[in-house]
Amino acid sequence: MAARSIASLSLSFGLVSIPVKVYSATESGAAVHFNMLHNCGSRLKQQYVCLKEGVVVERADMIKGYEFDKDRYVTFTPPELKALEESARHTIDIISFIPLASVDPIYYDKAYYLAPDKRGAKPYELLRRAMQESGRCALARWAWKGKQYVVQVRPSGGSAGEEGGLILQQLLYADEVRSMKELEIERADIAKPELQLALQLIDQIAADSYEPADYKDEEKVRVLGAIDEKIAGKAIVVAEPAGAEAADAKIIDLTEAL
Repeated sequence: MAARSIASLSLSFGLVSIPVKVYSATESGAAVHFNMLHNCGSRLKQQYVCLKEGVVVERADMIKGYEFDKDRYVTFTPPELKALEESARHTIDIISFIPLASVDPIYYDKAYYLAPDKRGAKPYELLRRAMQESGRCALARWAWKGKQYVVQVRPSGGSAGEEGGLILQQLLYADEVRSMKELEIERADIAKPELQLALQLIDQIAADSYEPADYKDEEKVRVLGAIDEKIAGKAIVVAEPAGAEAADAKIIDLTEAL
């Protein structure tokens, strides 16, 4: 099935405007979902209850509000809510071009693919190649679904003739990422022989690349297999937690082993 775009935008900087289409780059591999049932076997329905009157409230009688003080709300009508969201722009405005490695991956949020729209193939490929050759990516602003994002636009793929494109990566703001200073991590002095041993251990299982296809959600496969057995009438046996024997074994302190 062909991919379906979720938006048509313009990637712009200066007097340059490149028409692009936006596609979701990822899809959630949702965990196995269990429904809530009554002990008679019937599904349960979620309801909203008014805390003041103690009655079930139908969706048609619900309004949205913002709590600006303890138990004090300002309410909004559907047209007012729509007006708040209409700040979305149909452009991705590039602010600057920065080194590819200058964005810490901890700031990465959702990723999208950008593909050229009509009459956008050549400037699109030119921008991709230029960023790739320069080792830089674009930092841009994008307003989408009621929120303004700072985004990274980076090239993927190889040089001419190789498959590649542009990736739009939403970035978290600084106040959305917790500082590691909160952890108060204890520091320790490391001797050179200790570091050398650690480097040797790393080298023993080192790999040159990450191959996503080599990995699968083994826990999800295990749970689905157990569900199939349950459907077939078999009892589910509580298994010993993985690695339990290793957890009970004596832990070797490598620094002492030196």
